[in-house]
Amino acid sequence: MGRVTERRKVIRVRDGHVSERPDTLVAEEPLEIRLNGKPLAITMRTPGDDFALAAGFLVSEGVLGSADDLRSIVYCAGATAEGVNTYNVVDVRTAPGVVLPDITLERNVYTTSSCGLCGKASLDAVRTTARFPIADAPPVRLGVDVLASLPDRLRESQRVFDRTGGLHAAALFSEEGELLDIREDVGRHNAVDKLVGRALRDGRLPLSRSVLLVSGRASFELAQKAVMAGIPVLAAVSAPSSLAVDLAAETGLTLVGFLRGSSMNVYAGEHRVALRAAAAQG
Repeated sequence: MGRVTERRKVIRVRDGHVSERPDTLVAEEPLEIRLNGKPLAITMRTPGDDFALAAGFLVSEGVLGSADDLRSIVYCAGATAEGVNTYNVVDVRTAPGVVLPDITLERNVYTTSSCGLCGKASLDAVRTTARFPIADAPPVRLGVDVLASLPDRLRESQRVFDRTGGLHAAALFSEEGELLDIREDVGRHNAVDKLVGRALRDGRLPLSRSVLLVSGRASFELAQKAVMAGIPVLAAVSAPSSLAVDLAAETGLTLVGFLRGSSMNVYAGEHRVALRAAAAQG
């Protein structure tokens, strides 16, 4: 089984002094996801929570919507020509009767740790495959002070980042700001998949009362994953992409970017953020 971190030699230069020492780096290995025995996707990920990652990926693809849709997830024995199990290939078996949407058929996808599904399908594809409409019953309502506190709570819980400085993170919070779950990975989209996959296997989808916070930027792929899991609020410490904003506006997702300290930009779904209360306090 691959490890979360690995050691490599590094030559350090500090104030004119040169020294050699081992350094702790985040591990990055490929994971092939097979669906009912057929290759579907390859992603570069940090080993760990691989079954959750595969399940979450298939939620975002519209294949899985509940734990009942999932029959099994296993590592593939004999993944190499020599019959060695590398623990880098998983096979997801769906339950009888699960209908596979067209977007998963006859395609083999390579995803990288930085960009997710590059060239992914259009906004229409997300709209037509989303199982969980983002609805407020009762409405999710977030105070600006709650949102402002989330990045520090995320950072405080990043255990592997402290050792490597090279991992992204995604976390689920309650609307009161309670940390519900956090995952780290070399790719933001993988960290989100791990969160969603764990929720699916625990029977907690849709995540209709949750806030998803991601380190870095909010891409279209991350907004898509939030929508597919029924998450009403996506927040990021950096900028969103234009397509992420378009998707948020069309689906009713609340999208917050540049969440740093008491500052933030609300790009869509502002009705869930108590902006008037913040303005009155200011």
